[in-house]
Parts: sequence; structure tokens; C-alpha cells
Amino acid sequence: MEMTAWSEYAAAKSRLIGGLRGTVLELGAGRGANFAHLSPNVSWIGLEPHDRTRAALLRTAHDLRRRQVLAAPAERIPLPEASVDGVLSTVVLCSVSDLGAALAEVRRVLRPGGRFVFFEHVAAPPGTWTYRLQRLAAPFSRTFDKGCDPTRDIGTAIRSAGFATVDLDRYIRPGPLQVPFIAGVAHNAADQRRAAR
Repeated sequence: MEMTAWSEYAAAKSRLIGGLRGTVLELGAGRGANFAHLSPNVSWIGLEPHDRTRAALLRTAHDLRRRQVLAAPAERIPLPEASVDGVLSTVVLCSVSDLGAALAEVRRVLRPGGRFVFFEHVAAPPGTWTYRLQRLAAPFSRTFDKGCDPTRDIGTAIRSAGFATVDLDRYIRPGPLQVPFIAGVAHNAADQRRAAR
């Protein structure tokens, strides 16, 4: 499993998020940390299910004239089918209650040819010390960190979700735990009817 240097993670984030155009839905937008990477011409919609975090996001979004914030989980996005050009997720998919349903919703709201840009921490390879520690930490992080499950194989889930193409790189965050991350882009089929056959 080839790894990309961690020093390139920030550059990938800036490049991929900065390359989003049109109407962009950000899942679990938090307090708006990704605003700095987004093109000023993007029509941004934020999805944030947590009340306290959403209140902070609303203030930041208002200050930056990015005003549309939705109170909903990623498994039930309150937008019409094929209504956005891009979807963005940064360290969010670890905490959704149903990963398959969330990815199905991403595909549903993306327009044909749309892009899903993601940056996620993922499970270490089974049998490693990091994976054992992730398994030990999982019950606590699920309870105290908004449902975060550090043992999810998010890369495989994205590859299996029905996107036309998925390009991702793997990274290891330096430190005692050596936590693995993925970053990449999944493309919706340009013709959804053809992809469904």
C-alpha cells in the first residue's frame, strides 16, 4: 500500500477543495474551517447536524456572505436529486450513523459528472498496533466524539458506492499513533441512466 508524504496532505487539500466550482455542498461543515480553501465564486451550502457547532457556523457563514446552512445529517440531505456540482467531506464520514446511506445521498444530490472531494481518517491495516489502538478507542470516541468510529474502512466504502471513478491517495499522519488518512475525488457518472444499467 503506497503512501504519499504527509507534507503533501495540506497541498492536496488546497488543490482539491480550491478546484470545486458551481454549487458545493459541504457535509458536516463544522465551524467553517474550509472556507479559506474554497473559491470565492462557489455557491456554498453547509450541512451541520450538531446544534452548537451549527450556531458557530451560521455566524461565520453570515460574516463571509455564505448563508445557506442546513440542519440535517448526511444520511438525509434535504436537497433535490442532481442539485449540486460538488460535495465536500473533511473528517466527517467516520461519524455518520450509516456510511452506505450517506454515500448514496452524496451520489443522489450530485449532478451528472459532479465531484465528491473527501479527506478522511481511516482504519489502519488489521493486525497493526495502530489498528488495535483504534479498536480500543472506538467505544469511547463513538460516545464522546460525535460518533467517530476510527476503525472504518472509508476508502473501500467510497470505491463500492457506485461512483464512475475514484482517485485517492493514502497518507500517514506523523506521531506516535501513525493515523492513516485518505484524500481524493470521486466522480459521478456523466450519464446517470447509463451508470444504472
